Amino acid sequence: MSDIFVYLDPSPPAAQQGPLAGQSVAIQANLSVRGWPTRAGSAALAGYVALEDATIIARLRQAGAVIVGAVGMSEFGFGRDGDAAGRALSEGHAGMVIMTDMLGEARLAAADAGAFGFKPTAGIVSRFGLIGLMPSLETCGLLARTPREIARAMAVIAGADERDHSMHDGALPDFLRPDQTPPLRTVGILKETLALSAADEAAAFGAGIARLAAAGLEIREVALPAWDDFALVHRIVGAVEASSSCGKFDGVRYGHRAAGAKNWNEMYLKTRAESFGPLLKSYLFQGAYFQFENYVAFEKAARVRARLEADMAALFAGVDVLALPTGQRERGGTDGIAGVYREGACTLPANVLGLPAVSVPGLVADGSPAGGLQLIGPRLSDARLLALAERLGSSQ
Repeated sequence: MSDIFVYLDPSPPAAQQGPLAGQSVAIQANLSVRGWPTRAGSAALAGYVALEDATIIARLRQAGAVIVGAVGMSEFGFGRDGDAAGRALSEGHAGMVIMTDMLGEARLAAADAGAFGFKPTAGIVSRFGLIGLMPSLETCGLLARTPREIARAMAVIAGADERDHSMHDGALPDFLRPDQTPPLRTVGILKETLALSAADEAAAFGAGIARLAAAGLEIREVALPAWDDFALVHRIVGAVEASSSCGKFDGVRYGHRAAGAKNWNEMYLKTRAESFGPLLKSYLFQGAYFQFENYVAFEKAARVRARLEADMAALFAGVDVLALPTGQRERGGTDGIAGVYREGACTLPANVLGLPAVSVPGLVADGSPAGGLQLIGPRLSDARLLALAERLGSSQ
């Protein structure tokens, strides 16, 4: 398991009674567990040990879940290089994995593992204790073998937290009684996404659409002409937020500090140079450019984001849910930022708009996992999405 986990709890606390009693959960090493090394996949946090539990961790333990360890991850959760969440689940080391989803990583990892992946509505799960990178684009995603397991966990971890002031303050979905809300009846297929999958993934997506039709849902083709703007908005907003978030890793208070510097300014510059890997460093350079040299582009991206939100609301006036391909890990690995965004082409729109999304596993001709189907719903339709995914899962 050494190539999957970066930390295993040597003496996990005994399982408590509760709705998640006995549920084993693995996490990424950017979610704080008191006394655990919490490096977030980055040299910037070498040697850092969490001082207290994240809200999610506290709630899971109170509900009886056992946190078994932290899995390998990409640097601060950006992209999927080094991510071992899917393997932890598929190889049976944990019954559930919680990981950051900032452009679809949780859903893509689940697709690779032949499991279900879920990204909740932004603001219904506390981010307190998460070492984040893109605050307005990321949330904690869940991987599990069934949507019902995800719903049980969401019923525990969702809800207000006075230590996270960015949270939704209204009513929440009832994850344990999704039948109390109107079911999803109509599905829109975005025609702009149909050519984005490889042949085997397209076949798996088509099979997923057939299952939706067999489950009694009406299938409609819909259009979103501004589709390409999602990736552009994410790249600009995400880079700026990442650059701002990483400003605190300066070698002064915690984490890595470069040796041999002659003064504080040199120490700061050397520390920053040594702290980040090539992929994240290039992303931070882009963010700094839009922060300090071309802030007008960031402002324009924010306006386009608002327009995309209006466009999506118009689509949801005609259909209950959107069906998109999920995508899959690029063979041979990604080639920098462009590759990361190619992998997340169909998943990142849910992050840009803070919408709930669930990936349903699919199979290619040889029986191996494929990208399959992804369902995106309006804000706070989380419970209904999971209920629909449960129907599809039981029909396989």
